[in-house]
Amino acid sequence: MSITTDRKLTGADISTPSLQSVLSLCRKMRTEQELPSLLLLIAKEAKQLLAAQDASLLLLDRDLCELWSYVALDGETIRFDARLGIAGAAVLNREVQNVPDVQHDSRFYDEVDLQAKKKTRNLLAIPLQTHEGEVLGVLEIINKKGGSFTSHDESVAITLAEQAVLSIESTRTVQELKQQRQHLIDENAHLRKEVERRFATQNLIGVSPPIQSIVRLIDQIRDTAVDVLITGESGTGKELVAKAIHDNSMRRQKPFVALNCAAIPEPLVESELFGIQRGVATGVEAKSGKFEQANEGTLFLDEIGDLSLNAQAKILRVLQERTLQPVGGRTDRTLDVRVLAATNQQLDDSIKKGAFRKDLYYRLKVVHIHTPSLRDIPEDIPLLAAHFLTLYCQRTGKEEKRLTMNAQRLLQTYAWPGNVRELENEMKRIVATQRRIVISEPDLDATIRSQGRVTGSRLASSLPRAVAQLEEKMIRDALRACHFNQVQTAKRLGISRQGLIKKMKRLGILTNSGREE
Repeated sequence: MSITTDRKLTGADISTPSLQSVLSLCRKMRTEQELPSLLLLIAKEAKQLLAAQDASLLLLDRDLCELWSYVALDGETIRFDARLGIAGAAVLNREVQNVPDVQHDSRFYDEVDLQAKKKTRNLLAIPLQTHEGEVLGVLEIINKKGGSFTSHDESVAITLAEQAVLSIESTRTVQELKQQRQHLIDENAHLRKEVERRFATQNLIGVSPPIQSIVRLIDQIRDTAVDVLITGESGTGKELVAKAIHDNSMRRQKPFVALNCAAIPEPLVESELFGIQRGVATGVEAKSGKFEQANEGTLFLDEIGDLSLNAQAKILRVLQERTLQPVGGRTDRTLDVRVLAATNQQLDDSIKKGAFRKDLYYRLKVVHIHTPSLRDIPEDIPLLAAHFLTLYCQRTGKEEKRLTMNAQRLLQTYAWPGNVRELENEMKRIVATQRRIVISEPDLDATIRSQGRVTGSRLASSLPRAVAQLEEKMIRDALRACHFNQVQTAKRLGISRQGLIKKMKRLGILTNSGREE
């Protein structure tokens, strides 16, 4: 037999001792901000106040339409269909269920007893209902000691349920705020990483396919520690690419150490790279090498093609074993260094000549990045020029300058043998020497004006001569781009090698060796 009441959730008619216990519970509940601890406190107090064998708080999972014992004093966590059992009736009917003998109630769902390995005689189920009518779950109190649950027990349980609802709502609000705060923290961290990633490559200015390809590749390898070989002519920004790789990687908070291998005298190469042990010679103090200085970070070896074969062999050993011995040392030191190497040489040719180790070449060339010459990316020249003008105007406190369209076109037709470095120096010179804001063709360096080519008046007046000028310019540019390799130059121009040689003879174009072909 069940006793069903539709009374409103109120704490009326509670005895003074019970009321004091409830008030004491309320004070304790105010100090709990974690939902499990809070609900456990309520369950314990309900069990004690109502002299019951057990109590649990079942929360409603609306998505699955299940009740589950979020907190049970016996430690068992059980889930079941929210439409089943006496607890389910409390949820569906939104009414208190006081059942003195569950064995005679057809709604009783004994599967819960079987799972929890207990025997329920009687129970009191109070729906946890908000003021807006939302049911959050059920407060279930089981097996009254020495009898059945009374109407006074119901009043106490209802009051406890009211406090449970308020506390659950409050705690959920706190938890939602915490989750929102954590979400904002995570989102900010993600955005910060994205900004750092984009900032790391922001100095790689350009819209040309070669530059965008480099930016994409740097992004692709950002979570790896692979070694990278960077090739390209002098002045094409190889160190800038290396710095972007480091700043975009997981090592960005660690050291970035750069070394120009061509600038080290041969006798000092080993100590400069690997360090030196104290006492190797009289008066010699211990000194860490570039590899150790870059430990856990990135080591950039510029102009690696200029190192001797002996130095190359020792670098190869470090890359293979990730350990080193300083000069005069006897024990290996473990290293965690990412190596980025750069050269303006054709290492394939150096290998054929026996000047560069093939095994080191392939060890470094896990990822290969080629920085294009400036003449191969003319669409980026106006962007780079504007960037350098802005940069040096800001550094010198001058009003920002800009280039006319004709000046930009002239810059685009110049061969730029010094590449980006030469363009940067030209813009620096303009900022230092020109007072006018708008920079036009006459303000550019005489070499650029004479060797650059602009449509119209700067072309020869006759069509044959204009064609010859264009032909000569294209051949010279292709020769430089192919490092004066005639086979590759001919292929680049879409003509035969013999055809190229004939044109070079006719136009008086010299080879890299100074001979006229």
